[in-house]
Amino acid sequence: MKPIKKILVGLDLSDIDQQLIKYSSFFADIVDAEKVYFVHNIKRYEISDMLEKELKDVDIEELITEELKERVDQNFNSNVEWEVLISDDPYTESLISYIVNKYSINLLIMGNKNNDEGSGILPFKLLRTTRCQFLWVPEDANLKMKKVWVGTDFSNSSRKCFAYANLLKSKQDFELEAVHVYSLPIHFSPYLNNSKINPKMEEYVDKRFDNFMRKIEFSGEIKKYKILGREANVASRLKKEAYKNDVNLLMVADKGSNTISNLTLGSITEDLFNRELKIPLLIVKD
Repeated sequence: MKPIKKILVGLDLSDIDQQLIKYSSFFADIVDAEKVYFVHNIKRYEISDMLEKELKDVDIEELITEELKERVDQNFNSNVEWEVLISDDPYTESLISYIVNKYSINLLIMGNKNNDEGSGILPFKLLRTTRCQFLWVPEDANLKMKKVWVGTDFSNSSRKCFAYANLLKSKQDFELEAVHVYSLPIHFSPYLNNSKINPKMEEYVDKRFDNFMRKIEFSGEIKKYKILGREANVASRLKKEAYKNDVNLLMVADKGSNTISNLTLGSITEDLFNRELKIPLLIVKD
């Protein structure tokens, strides 16, 4: 797993920017980053003709640059070097992808506004197409890391999350738990007594869990946490249990055991990404 040396933070001049800057400062110290870039893309196509005339003698790029520099200066408490990047590219996705490649970005941080309109098309596209790690930060994220959950389906893809957790563990002391959501075979339930099958199912999950844990390289203790999914889907159960257990960071792999295409996310990861989450979600890639 490559170390996180360069971080890119997407800002949009909304209220969440302040929290993103604070969290990026907090996270940059944990991973011992070398530099953090803050990027904003000016959407000139959203400026009306009337405003265009009013602003013809105003250097919008310079004004926004100064405003963002002031915001970063006030909220970025780390000693890590930082820089503000401003552009007016018609396609924000292309701009961010270009910066990720040009500056060899290891981690992309974007804000989850937790609104009724969903996660947004841009972050989802970037999650699928950029090769760096992706950190999805809500507006009310706590600046602490005492308990970290790694969601696993026992696939090889999910093993890479533990390598990343090992990287974090070398810089920050926290409790790590491997979490697996399992369900009873519903299509057989009309013919089976759940009181009899549940212990057998749990024993089967325990064996798979133990076999999986033996293959993990991690320099510390990993606790196991099983969740019976019942009728609810995996993402819903993960979210609910994470809240109950005061989890500070939830980590999942970008792909699950069923994903075929490189441009396709695992269904659980996509479901988590599109949910209203109050804790940061770290999506780990190869």
